[in-house]
Amino acid sequence: MSTLLYIHGFNSSPQSAKANNLKQWIDANYPHINMLVPQLPNYPQQAQAMLDDIIQQHQHEKMGLVGSSLGGYFSLWFSERYQLPAVIVNPAVRPFDLLQDYLGDNTNPYTHAQYVLEEKHIHELKSLYIERLTSPHLIWLLQQMGDEVLDYREAVAYLSKCKQTVEPDGNHAFIGFESYFSQIVDFLQLAEK
Repeated sequence: MSTLLYIHGFNSSPQSAKANNLKQWIDANYPHINMLVPQLPNYPQQAQAMLDDIIQQHQHEKMGLVGSSLGGYFSLWFSERYQLPAVIVNPAVRPFDLLQDYLGDNTNPYTHAQYVLEEKHIHELKSLYIERLTSPHLIWLLQQMGDEVLDYREAVAYLSKCKQTVEPDGNHAFIGFESYFSQIVDFLQLAEK
């Protein structure tokens, strides 16, 4: 058994189109891969603790990460910590800067959960920032220049030593994500039965 841990983005959920489409494809094509898509808590430290628990529960299996947006940021941290391969999709590389605009009351559009983002949560995110990746060979960046939420150049520069696929146009949701499913499984080395 192999495990693929999908880490969704800010104000997202396991119901996101990317997570759903990948899970359906994995279930149909690689039934030996157990794809997990947890609903992350709204606060960074709680999300980190949940992901840490999941990874430790599966540490004796072959494991890979896929992270989108804020999930890409978490994926980088866990990739370094546990030396896991990770595919990151339109990642937030400095979410502690971006989320300043979300301080205060928030509602997750998928779960309708209401929560308050405070300055301490920004600090929790900042504590996970990695100045320089020590294992860039474990990371594959999937980035679209048309991302309307994040400046794609930040990820391209920050992950300059990593494998990169940078497409023109596109959007934050990453148009055509499904065309990479097979390559993602190969990169994460989860294909072996």
